[in-house]
Amino acid sequence: MASVKVFGSPTSAEVARVLTCLFEKEIEFQLIRVDTYKGQKRLPEYLKLQPFGQALTFEDGKLTLVDSRVICRHLAEKYVEQGNKDLLGSGTLERASIEQWLQTEAQNFDQPSSALVFNLAFASNLEFAPLLGLVPDKEVIERSKKKLGQVLDIYEQRLDETKYLAGDKFTLADLSHLPNTQRLVSNKECCSLFTTRKNVSKWWEAISRRASWKRVVEMQQEPPPNV
Repeated sequence: MASVKVFGSPTSAEVARVLTCLFEKEIEFQLIRVDTYKGQKRLPEYLKLQPFGQALTFEDGKLTLVDSRVICRHLAEKYVEQGNKDLLGSGTLERASIEQWLQTEAQNFDQPSSALVFNLAFASNLEFAPLLGLVPDKEVIERSKKKLGQVLDIYEQRLDETKYLAGDKFTLADLSHLPNTQRLVSNKECCSLFTTRKNVSKWWEAISRRASWKRVVEMQQEPPPNV
């Protein structure tokens, strides 16, 4: 049985990020599906690891982690000779560039993109939003679109110089953007933020075509487990 285990739902951005990295690194793993909105999150083996029920828990032997970006760095470093060897770069300068864009994603891209995903994908979902008392916040939507547009303007300039954010190779810097961007390009209100920027659009086409991400998207479309 695989020593690497992931507890969570592939529909979670945090979990999707880790799954993509695992596929890129060709690491055998076991996914224990935990639907945030259903009773499975109360499974004893899950609560033992994550008593507060966060979206993601990761095990690698005796190591337990809960932050997707930390997990991806761990996988890229521990399994450096396996699968995609470029995820964290091969030299000091490459690593520094990757880390710079990873920070940009975490500090500048994630907040407005997550706010938009929540308000447009989840709070607008007629199936479960009323049950959870979720209502889209139009002010937050407009503010987040403006902020995300400013971030993507910077990306557009950068991607005029390089194929990917940290250079000419696909790295964790690009991978980390996949979950939220997938949600937003699939939403008619936000799609133009990406498609109207030539370089950003070309970059998205390149990273979203990767086999690793296609596998995660397929997993997201599978029905949640019945509990």
